[in-house]
Amino acid sequence: MRAERVEEKEAKLVAVRAAARAPRWAIPAVKLAILASDVALAAFCFFAAFYLRERLPLIVHSGSGWTWSAQFAPYAVLLPFVVLARVATLAYHDLYRLRGEYSLLDDGARLFKAMATASLLIIAAAFLHRGGYQYRAFSYARGVFALDFVLALAAFGASRFAVRGGQRLVRARGINLIPTLVVGCNHEAEMCISEMRARPELGYRVIGVIATDGTRSASEFNGVPIIGALEDLPAAIRLTGANEVIITDTRLSGNALFDVMMSVGRHRRVEFRIAPSLFNCLPRKTEIDQIGALPMIRLFREPLPQAARAIKRAFDILISALALLLLAPLWIVIAVLIKLDSRGPVLYKQERVGMDGRIFLFYKFRTMHADADDRIHREYQRKLISGEREANLGDDERPIYKLHRDPRVTRVGRWLRRTSLDELPQLLNVLRGEMSIVGPRPPIPYEVEFYDLWHRKRLDMKPGITGLWQVSGRNRLTFDEMVRLDLFYIENWSLWLDLKIILRTLPAMLRGEDAY
Repeated sequence: MRAERVEEKEAKLVAVRAAARAPRWAIPAVKLAILASDVALAAFCFFAAFYLRERLPLIVHSGSGWTWSAQFAPYAVLLPFVVLARVATLAYHDLYRLRGEYSLLDDGARLFKAMATASLLIIAAAFLHRGGYQYRAFSYARGVFALDFVLALAAFGASRFAVRGGQRLVRARGINLIPTLVVGCNHEAEMCISEMRARPELGYRVIGVIATDGTRSASEFNGVPIIGALEDLPAAIRLTGANEVIITDTRLSGNALFDVMMSVGRHRRVEFRIAPSLFNCLPRKTEIDQIGALPMIRLFREPLPQAARAIKRAFDILISALALLLLAPLWIVIAVLIKLDSRGPVLYKQERVGMDGRIFLFYKFRTMHADADDRIHREYQRKLISGEREANLGDDERPIYKLHRDPRVTRVGRWLRRTSLDELPQLLNVLRGEMSIVGPRPPIPYEVEFYDLWHRKRLDMKPGITGLWQVSGRNRLTFDEMVRLDLFYIENWSLWLDLKIILRTLPAMLRGEDAY
């Protein structure tokens, strides 16, 4: 009887693997094609740079056939090194990785570093090696290498953008997703499964759950089959072909996890990740002190040091002033549309709670009827903050945590909210110093009345027009999850993090995802 149950479990695991299997040749074939195109692009950019700078032919026809022109011959000696440097630096900066999550912003930063490093290596080779003994007296034109860098950056950037676009389309069809096992049946596991199911572009498919508590007797968790307990994990990895294991239950014994990882072995190349709640993570901004012989970790008591506040303020003034100047014509168009659609003022003013609980007047383009009653929103916010989830579905039938199909919203207002253009007048709040470009969302005073004590920590920093939660799930997140993201942002602020959030906000606005 026991042998039959074991066979039945193994058959279930093999079925899970078959459902998640993808052709093994696909990824190597795509990488080989990308590599071949990179070799061609590197050579083409070098050719184009020489021609644009010198306006001279690259090849000429002689009695023995086609050959390099006398002017290009010294550069032709460098060509193999140019191609090798470009490809090697791309590989070094991990730009041939097609598995897992990716970020266009991170790809762009790595691409710039790769192209800059390669160009420096090419220039060093040109001016140190001098093209070999035959061209030791030749003087290379610096403009050729400068043009080569610009062309290579543009060409390889377009190439990587096209690759990521194709990858996104493929993943949306359930192809090239990493088979993943989740260890745990807690809230974090539910979040992990829901996020990966809602966003296939992340590159993961949860194929099974490893139960760590009494739920192991159930057949599935959050729509994913439960395929065993912790002691079954090595066999589950082997039979399902999983490449990633995400551990969401942080109560597990470290020794037990270590034993499992040793049982799996390094040769299977399985990645283990721990996904604890953001609220339980230590901030990166910590300092190591010593009291006698005891090392101590001191957390920053102030969210931002004085110098960081000054940098953030200067950044806010620069961005908001530039945005107001460039978007002035759009303001006029929006104002006309609002006036034509419904009676009332163009701008909507409302009291909001800022840093340290200070009240300020908040500006938005009006998206509701002028006589709208706030009782609907007040009651909804009370239920949201207290954790009472209502049957509130978005356009794609997924649960959202913002008032959907609000009867108070006008026709133009619905479009403004969908595109987030109603937020533009908040640039005035930024210039006045009441808000920042990036930060937690400013709550309404009656919302703060419903806060728990730990929720109020999000008021330690100036509120922002955009923030981490807007680009990390927006209205699909619960209120507690939004607050945890705000606290994570406050504890881990950097100018680079602000830039990343701003650049991720723009495509989110264009897509209009989860905006109501």
